[in-house]
Amino acid sequence: MSYRISAPDEYLAITGMGIRTVKITKASWVWPLQRCTRFSVQPRDYAMDLRAMTREKLQFALPVVFTVGPDVNQRGANSRFDETADGQEAPGQREDRGDALVKYAMLLAQSNDKKYSNVDHVASIVKGIIEGETRVLVSSMTMEEIFTEREVFKKRIFRNIQSELDQFGLKIYNSNVKELKDAEDSVYFASLSRKAHEGATNQARIDVADAQLLGNVGEAQRKGQQEREIAKINAETAVQKTERDIERAQAEARLNTQQTGLNRDVDIARVQATRALESKDEDLKREVEIKRAAAEVERLRAKDVVKATIARESREQAATAAAFEVTAQARANQDAHQHAADAQAYKKRLDADAEKDAKQRAADADAYRMRLEAEAYNFAEQQNAEANVIRQIKDAEGISAMAEAYAKMANAFGGPSGLLQYMMIEKGTYVELAKANAEAIRGLHPKISVWNTGSNGEASGGSSDPASAMRNVYQMLPPLMTTINEQTGITLPEWQFGRMNAGMQAMSEGTNGKKSNT
Repeated sequence: MSYRISAPDEYLAITGMGIRTVKITKASWVWPLQRCTRFSVQPRDYAMDLRAMTREKLQFALPVVFTVGPDVNQRGANSRFDETADGQEAPGQREDRGDALVKYAMLLAQSNDKKYSNVDHVASIVKGIIEGETRVLVSSMTMEEIFTEREVFKKRIFRNIQSELDQFGLKIYNSNVKELKDAEDSVYFASLSRKAHEGATNQARIDVADAQLLGNVGEAQRKGQQEREIAKINAETAVQKTERDIERAQAEARLNTQQTGLNRDVDIARVQATRALESKDEDLKREVEIKRAAAEVERLRAKDVVKATIARESREQAATAAAFEVTAQARANQDAHQHAADAQAYKKRLDADAEKDAKQRAADADAYRMRLEAEAYNFAEQQNAEANVIRQIKDAEGISAMAEAYAKMANAFGGPSGLLQYMMIEKGTYVELAKANAEAIRGLHPKISVWNTGSNGEASGGSSDPASAMRNVYQMLPPLMTTINEQTGITLPEWQFGRMNAGMQAMSEGTNGKKSNT
């Protein structure tokens, strides 16, 4: 097995095991019993000098050059070739008869048993097609049609040859039909060329004479016209020059006038700006002095006003204090009783407000406690739900892991039955079954009576064999277990069959020994 990669201008053709016909690819694994062949898809030039005959039985040589190569663009469904994991062709994949590279690969394969190479084989086929189709087409046209309809002739050759090359997966990339030539012992094109040459020579002489006549007359006409045009141009130039000089002088005068006016305006504006700046400076200084004087006056005024205000307020406060003292003494007795009543009412009102506030605070406390309890309950329920989800996820992951482990153990023990036997042995199931069976028959004293009325019984005159019935039972167990295994898939452990077979063999040997002794 090897991995093959083709060059940029190559493809791989793979045949053999797993591939119905040919697999075309750029890179692929090559397996044993498969064969890989590289082939190039570069176009080749085929230059030929064909000998053909027209419908008029005129022979000529037709040099042609065709560039032909595999059609790498016409892959069909094989461009989406499906493969399996081992690199083989996918089941149900069928050959696409429209794949050009498959056709070309089969064309190369046809030349393996030939004496010449693949390239020579393809070249002989291409040249044969080009030569045959060209001759057939030329034989249906006249020489005049070939000359006058060169483009149509070229297209018909291209179309006919391409239709034949399609069956080999080839494509014409370029075609070039050169000039026709005379065949051997033929002077058709030479005569036509000589005739055309002589006619062209004579016509050229006539054309030269006519041209000389027209040249002399035209030269004189052109010379006179040239002198007239030059004089006219010189006069117009002089007039235009004078007009331009006048316009230039006028423009210079206007420029000087405007420049003088602009300079005067600039000087006036500069003086005005200087005067405005000085006036603005004086105004600012005057405003500053006025504001400074006003501030000083306000400061002195405020100082005197403060002193007068303090003295007046002192006198007013002294008079008010004396009057208040007299009035307070008079009202003290009158208001004592009123104050006591007001105090009692105020106390009751405070007590009522305190009781109301206490009840409100208690209600608020109960509501807050209930809200906290509800939030705590909701949070606990949310935590429990998240814990249950996490626990279920973990349980599911554990069950999945156990299922994967049991699957691996089943593969190791040869199947589910082997795993079931291992788990029964590992968990002591057989021991528990034995204990349960022992507990079930503990304390019993069974009595077993065997009646044998067969050919070995005493009634038939043969010897009595009490173990024959048990032997028959043991002989029935293996077929019975085989039937259970076929119907249910359950297989008892081999050690049980081994013990059963050993018991049957011992009983058989004992019986045989007894018979021999007898």
